Amino acid sequence: MDALTAIGRVAASGMRVQGKRLQVVSENIANSDSTSAQPGGDPYRRKTITFQSVLDAQTGGERVEVKAVGRDRSDFRLIYDPAHPAADGDGYVKMPNVNPLVEMADMREASRSYEANLNMLDMGRQMKARTLDILR
Repeated sequence: MDALTAIGRVAASGMRVQGKRLQVVSENIANSDSTSAQPGGDPYRRKTITFQSVLDAQTGGERVEVKAVGRDRSDFRLIYDPAHPAADGDGYVKMPNVNPLVEMADMREASRSYEANLNMLDMGRQMKARTLDILR
């Protein structure tokens, strides 16, 4: 397998994991106000994603994969709203442990990483095209 194909495989793996990261972030943002349907119940719990480096046997290089999609175990926010259907006996409602500012920062970082991998893939294609032009 040639070096340019290896570059493409590395870039594609980076794009896949950043796409999954964007999916997780989007789900967190979409559920940032999702409370329980029952009094005192737990609301939506923020998802997290971790990656791992894996040796690609075909190229001998390393690529990245999703290691796990987990749950953030930090505390829920409490707001006082005795009229809310999910309020406990003291009138407090558990709100998701999602901070939209953190999610937006994660989304921006994932988007830029995706774009960087896309640029790497494009540069690999350009190098291949130039090599073919030189050989003609």
